Amino acid sequence: MDKSSAGISGHYARSGNGHNQQDDRAASSRRGRHRHATVRQLDNTQRTTPGCNQFYRSTAVCLSQHLKCRSVNPAQVFYALINQETIDNLVRQSERFGHRYDGRCHGQYASSIKKYTLTAKRPLNRAEQSQLIRFLQNFTVKRSWNWRSLTTTFHSLTSAGIFTPHNPMNVCVKRTQTALLSTLLDVLIFKCHQKPQARDIDARGITNLLWAIAKLVDSGQKQTPELKQAVAALLPHLNVQKDQFIPQHIANLLWAMAKLVHNGQEQTPEIKKAVATLLPHVNAQKDQLSPQNITNLLWAMAKLVDNGQEWTAELNEAVAALLPCINAQQDHFIPQHIANLLWAMAKLVDNGQQQTPWLKQSVAALLPHVNAQKTNFKPQELVSLLWAMTKLLDNGQEQIQELKEAVAVLLSQVNAKKSQFNAQGIANLLWVVAKLVDNGQEWTPGLNGVVSALLPHVNVQKDQFNPQHIANLLWAMAKLVDNGQEPTPGLKVAVAMLLPLVNAQKDQFKAQGIANLLWAMAKLVDNGQEPTPELKKAVAALLPHVNTQNAHFKPQGIANLLWAMAKLVDSGQKQTPELKEAVAALLPHVNAQKDQFIPQQTANLLWAMAKLVDKGLEKTPELNEAVAALLPHVNAQKDQFIPQHITNLLWAMAKLVDNSQEQAAELNAAVAALLSYVNAQKTNFKPQEIANLLWATAKLGELVELPLFTSTFKSLVYRISDTPRLSQQDILMSLWGVMVCCARLSLASNANENNGLEKHMDNLFTRLENTSTDNEEDQSIIAMAASWLGRPCPFVPHYQTTRSRPQTDFCNQLQSCIPSLKIEEEKSLNSLPPVDLLLPDHNIVIEVQGLSHYVRGDLKTRKGSTLLKIALLQKAGFEVVEIPANTLCNRYLMQLCINKIKIRIEHFRKMNFCTE
Repeated sequence: MDKSSAGISGHYARSGNGHNQQDDRAASSRRGRHRHATVRQLDNTQRTTPGCNQFYRSTAVCLSQHLKCRSVNPAQVFYALINQETIDNLVRQSERFGHRYDGRCHGQYASSIKKYTLTAKRPLNRAEQSQLIRFLQNFTVKRSWNWRSLTTTFHSLTSAGIFTPHNPMNVCVKRTQTALLSTLLDVLIFKCHQKPQARDIDARGITNLLWAIAKLVDSGQKQTPELKQAVAALLPHLNVQKDQFIPQHIANLLWAMAKLVHNGQEQTPEIKKAVATLLPHVNAQKDQLSPQNITNLLWAMAKLVDNGQEWTAELNEAVAALLPCINAQQDHFIPQHIANLLWAMAKLVDNGQQQTPWLKQSVAALLPHVNAQKTNFKPQELVSLLWAMTKLLDNGQEQIQELKEAVAVLLSQVNAKKSQFNAQGIANLLWVVAKLVDNGQEWTPGLNGVVSALLPHVNVQKDQFNPQHIANLLWAMAKLVDNGQEPTPGLKVAVAMLLPLVNAQKDQFKAQGIANLLWAMAKLVDNGQEPTPELKKAVAALLPHVNTQNAHFKPQGIANLLWAMAKLVDSGQKQTPELKEAVAALLPHVNAQKDQFIPQQTANLLWAMAKLVDKGLEKTPELNEAVAALLPHVNAQKDQFIPQHITNLLWAMAKLVDNSQEQAAELNAAVAALLSYVNAQKTNFKPQEIANLLWATAKLGELVELPLFTSTFKSLVYRISDTPRLSQQDILMSLWGVMVCCARLSLASNANENNGLEKHMDNLFTRLENTSTDNEEDQSIIAMAASWLGRPCPFVPHYQTTRSRPQTDFCNQLQSCIPSLKIEEEKSLNSLPPVDLLLPDHNIVIEVQGLSHYVRGDLKTRKGSTLLKIALLQKAGFEVVEIPANTLCNRYLMQLCINKIKIRIEHFRKMNFCTE
């Protein structure tokens, strides 16, 4: 934002013969509120001094005149400001005129201080401020002062930096500063509350005072009750004087209110009313606005919207009125204006403003000037420009050539000025680079150079980062690593420096910051970052705040948080009570905001819930409701999913099915919708995604209709075989999937179609022949493949055995009915997973199939793992009898099963007799 005071107080700063003493109607200064003894207010009795209304000279006048002369040494000018005679003269004038003193000399002196800083092109430094404030202990502000003196003094002292809170600051200096400000505010509030006939309030003064208060707050002054009272006292007069404001006033007033709101001022009805009052004047006076006015106005509107201002018709019209002015005056904007204008347009778009033709034209008009003035931008302006361009791109701006050139030019300037950026600049710049890369920007030497140049400064300025900076920095580093940035020592050090700050500032993070931080930590861990004690502490510190701030998370935040928690758990994070409470707090919001999730968020949410359940999270009613709420959106958004989303969704559904997810109809429709897009996008899937798809489709078993099931495998599996480099996990998942497909075709009497698939199975198995693994699941896959292909198994797999209650009951009943029958339980055949019951003398295997063997829990639709086991046993020469577990709950139905087995045994004996 253009914070210069040029054109704001120049009219009031001048002193002249027209600045007359106020008459006796002013209230006596004795009735003022004297809160601080440090600022001395003298009790002057009323005088009848001859000529009291005549003009008089003061030292301040001379100072003002000297400042116009360039030959004067600035040190001499400053010495004149702190000359004791100057202050004594002010005291004498105040004492001489008593309650009739209008404050003119004090206003002239304050104006001289401001002119000194304008000449020096900087506010007072700490040493100058300290020297001046010591002289201002007797700078008496009275209620008798007229409006012009008050506004000139207040504005000039603020603009010069008298009230800037330096650190450290002498206690005496701080006390005087506080007292002087308090007295000025006291008089301001008093004058605003005077009866109409006793006050001389005008539009220019209101503008200067609101600007000054906004400047105070922006420079670090706390929004004390007095400051808020002063704003509240001024706002009604703004509405009264609304027709008197010139374009410059309107621009400065909206800037001031935007700055106040940005620094914590509550958007009261009075402020909203004041904004609403001023906005129509923007449209009415648009042809009279200077480049600085246009810049300040757009910045103010962007900042107000960013802090919750509603998109009213008046605001839309004001923005629409200003955009053509940018194009018309494009050659007159200085670098600061260009930076602020592009920032404002980007911020407006980020908060819902459509990228209208006028807005696009304005952006296009300014971009060539970025290149032309590249060496004139200050560090803060470079940051604003890069942030703006990145945000515009992130919201749909086309990557036109001028924009690419502007980005490249600015990045080179960042590298050149790397040591000049403050903490906020470093955080924003790393965010910009991360966002550019995430939106397709290539890893150019310029980008790499910027990252390398900035990372060391993260460590240097670590104590200056506020919560938002910390969240943005960790998000940026995580995003950079996720897009190919190597985790260099510099990056690791920067991450290590920031993590303790998360813990230290945990109570200050907003909802979005919490979401970004947990996402960043999860993504860093996912890309190889070791889960250090500091990282675990940071996660533990943030989780309770997910619960407390759950009502403030937007759809993106909810999706990122659940994804992050699932990914952390997948990387070894324990499911602590705090993590479970955080998940439980978020799940109801999934259902409540279900219509607001974009395709990527839908995919991430279902993946996260599936992963959490797979890692042991209890399937609560809230989780079931969240899944049920999202499944219809899979079908509705099916044409918007990219290959990665499709993969994650099918993996999630397979995992949910594997963990007894119900919601049969919705899940079936979602699976069918996604698989149709698998075939359509088959050339776009990466090898790892294909492995996951093969596994997930196989896992879903008979839920997928056989033609779709087969076509999916045939369209994908050849790409796995043709990929030379695959991880062991990808090979195992693909091999298992192909086996399930062959098993299903075999059971459907389509074994002839297996020839091509078995070649791929053989290829995948060959890659694993020399594999050594202690993982029981991996050993089982290799053993089953060896059995199918008739190849020797390189090891004897170890299987854990369990006996279910229905299985045991049936075994006992069968044995009692046929005492001579030989029965073996949990027997592993040909290195295959153990069967429930084996009748070795008859080559019959009995499988008691509980709910876990079926997709829908309907005891009809078998899972892929169930199909594979049956097919392998049949291929090995065994007859397989499947008995649904619910059948054994009924004595009559159990007896029917036993009778059928008796018939099969008898049939087997007859066949053996005929053979003999």
